[in-house]
Parts: sequence; structure tokens; C-alpha cells
Amino acid sequence: MESCSVLEVDINGEETIFLNKQIICKYSGTLRKLLGKSTCSSSGNLKVIFNDFPGGAESFELLSRFCYNNCEWTTVMPSNVVMLHCAAKFMEVTKVLVQTEKCMEEIRYWAWPEVLVGLKQCQVLETSSEADSLTAKLMDALVEKLCLAIEASPSSAACSPSPDSSLFRFSCDSKSTESFKNSSSRVTWWFDEVLVLSPGLVSTFLKLMVLRKFDNVTITRFLFYYQKVKFCSATSNEKREILETTIDTLYVLDRSCVPYKSLFGVLRLALGLNINKSVMNKLEVMIGQQLEQATLDNLLVPSPVKSSHLYYVNLVLRFTKAFLDGGKRGSQLKKVARLIDQYIAEVAPDPCLKPSKFLSLLTLVPDSARESHEDIYRAIDMYLEAHAGLTNGERLNLIRALSYEKLSSESRAHMSRNTKFQEIERLDEQQQEQKQLILRVEKVETSGDNEKLKEHIEGIQWRVMELERACLKMQTQMEVIKKRTKSTSRGSNRSLPKLCS
Repeated sequence: MESCSVLEVDINGEETIFLNKQIICKYSGTLRKLLGKSTCSSSGNLKVIFNDFPGGAESFELLSRFCYNNCEWTTVMPSNVVMLHCAAKFMEVTKVLVQTEKCMEEIRYWAWPEVLVGLKQCQVLETSSEADSLTAKLMDALVEKLCLAIEASPSSAACSPSPDSSLFRFSCDSKSTESFKNSSSRVTWWFDEVLVLSPGLVSTFLKLMVLRKFDNVTITRFLFYYQKVKFCSATSNEKREILETTIDTLYVLDRSCVPYKSLFGVLRLALGLNINKSVMNKLEVMIGQQLEQATLDNLLVPSPVKSSHLYYVNLVLRFTKAFLDGGKRGSQLKKVARLIDQYIAEVAPDPCLKPSKFLSLLTLVPDSARESHEDIYRAIDMYLEAHAGLTNGERLNLIRALSYEKLSSESRAHMSRNTKFQEIERLDEQQQEQKQLILRVEKVETSGDNEKLKEHIEGIQWRVMELERACLKMQTQMEVIKKRTKSTSRGSNRSLPKLCS
């Protein structure tokens, strides 16, 4: 072989392959461009280094074999088409590209296992720009076959394609495997098979299922099964991705198809994984919009690690806001009000619960939703007991959340004897009197001309001062008169003549 006729190719640092330069360059446009810039190595060979070759050494070797056999060594098949296509695109091997594209045109006739193999290869080639378009085609074919299988099952009506759709035409084909046909009798047969896909591909798969109006109950069952199985061996980042995919998908499904209690299981996992805030908000909205179904145990979520509170009060505040924003009223609102009152009584003894947070809970639901304030009164009493250091203003704000009309006679009697409430009530009365006085003054100040009013007030003040001086003068004169009267009386007694002997 003549000098520099051997081409040395380093594939991503994984492996070095030696090829005949003339043969490989005959088909590869990429190598023809690169070899003009290459120099012979110390061994006398030309050397090319690829750092980002799609599929690594395996796909490069597969493509090289095609080139060595005039691109007719073997038939392009579903099992190798993805690797070959991405490698041929990278190396600009036109003859191979023609075959791979023809094979991809018949993707709808592939068997279910062949589509899955292609998708698994796309996972390996995720850094390739070509892999995205191939993934989209393969995923579309996978969902299409799944819809067909569920449609053929007598126990399901998950998909209802029209006679003109590709799904209906596919039902006339005979290229699907026997195992695929037999499996279609069960709605969940595909759960384990799809688990081989990465979280990113599962997310794409689920979006297509939702788009095709796949049965929401079945999607929900798969999501919880997928989460349960994958969590066993997943890393923290993988768990976070799986959970975010689960929440994003559940959010777009019919709420009636999602078990409400299961959402609190997802919530516990989400709180420990620090998932994306927008995704967390979706989960809170899903829970909050159906809050009438919750129990007290559901709401008693421990506070985050960095917080000093016993329970996650802010979370319940957001749940309730989502419920109120949903516009539910009547019996559902009253049920939520009773639930919140129970929650308030449970968190009231927490010594770290700030008065502002406690007040937010007291005023969270409209007062019209509460038929009684008995629970609220007891909760406030417990809170004041556990927070003896509150200012009078803080105590007063809490007391004002009570409606005396909605208390029983027993509670009113108890309140009248409750020293924690008596002091605050007296303070409240004083503040009310001050407010009334301020209102009267403001009313006077806002009526009439300000200048005339000012002169009038000054005149009154002057007259008051005159009267005070006059009163003081009169009091002084009265004291003098009293003294004179007493001295005159004594003198008269001594000078009176004795009329009788």
C-alpha cells in the first residue's frame, strides 16, 4: 500500500479504526473535505479525529462496512437504520442516505418491537441533530400502533379514529407481529415495554397520547406505575425529571380521572426533590381546586427543613387560594371552611407560628362560609395561651376576626370570664371611642370654610380660658370671704354684752 494510503480515524476517543483512504473517500464527502487539511502521522498514515461522531465507534464501523461493500453489503433494516442514517448524514455518504430514507418512509409498517429498538437507538444518538427528526417519526408510529391496539381491544374505547385516518388503514396491514396482536386484548400490556425509554422520550410519548385523546384513566395508571418502577433505581436528577413529567401530564388530564389522594403522594415526593416552581404550582393548583375532597391529615404537611414552623402553613394558604379562584361555592365552600377551621385548631398551639400567618388563616375563607365561630374562638384561645408575648395590637387583630353573633351563649359566657379576652376588649373599647372622636373631629373639619372654622375654634378656646380665669378669681374671692366671716364671728362673740347675770 502506498504512503499515506491508510487512513487512521479516532472515533470520540473510544477507538481508532484504520481504513483504506481511496475506498472510504469514494463515498464520504466529509472525509474528502477534511483530508486536504490532514497530515501524515508518525507512522506515515493520515489521521482524522472525530470528537462528536453520532453513535460512536459502533455506528462508524457499521457505515464503513457498507462503504467497503459498495453500500450493498446488507439491507438497511429497522434494527440498524437509525445508526446508519445519522452516521451517513455526518459523513455525507449519499448512497447510504438514499437507503435509510427509503426505509424510514415505511416506518408505519414496522412491528412494535422494531419501533422501540429505533427509539432506544435515538436515545444513544441524542446529541445528533438528525436524531430529533427520527425520534419524532418513530414516536408518532409508536403511539399510532398503541392506539390501534387499544381500539382493537373490546374492553376499551381509548381512541376513536375515523375511517379515513392512518390508524384505520393500518388495521388492514398484516406486518404487525403476532405477539403485538395478542397483547392488544389488555389495556395495560404496554406499560413495561415503554419503561425502556428515557424520561425525555416518555414525556414526548405522553404528550402525543394526550393529543390523540387517549383514555385519560389509562394514562394516569401508566404515570403512577412508571413513577413507582423508575424511582427504585433513579438518581435524584432522574427522579426530579420523572416527577415533573408526571405532574405536567396529570395537569392536562381530566381531573375526574386522577385519584385525588394520589396527588398528596406526589406532593410528598415533590417537596423532597425541590422540583421546578412552575411545575410545583401546577400540582398545588390541582390539589387546591378539589380541596373539598381533602382531609385534615392531608393538610398536615410538615414544614420545610429550613422553616421553624411545625406545619407547612403557606402551602395550605396556596391550596385554599386555588380553591377560591376556582369559583366553587355552596356546600363545597362550607366544607372547605370547616376543614380550614380544623386545620387552624391543629396549628394554633405552634409556638413558632407568627400572628400574621395565624391571622391569614383566620381570614382565609369568606365569613359567610362559616355557620359558627366556635372552632375559631377555641383556636384563638389556644393561640393566645401559647403566645403570651404578643402585643396588644396583635391580640386585638386576632379578636376582631371573631363574629360574636356566631358564638353560642356558652362561648360568650366563657369569653366574658376569660382574662385573655377581657383586657383586649377594654383596649378595643378605648380604641373605638378614640376612633369615634376622631371621626367627629374629621366630620367637623370637612364641613364649612376652614378659615372661619379655625377662627371659631380659636374664639371658643379664648372664651374657655376667660371662663377658667374668672372661675379661679371667684374661687380666690370665696376663700377670702370665708376667712373674714370666720374671724368676724369670733370677734363678735367676745364683744357681746352679757344680757343676763
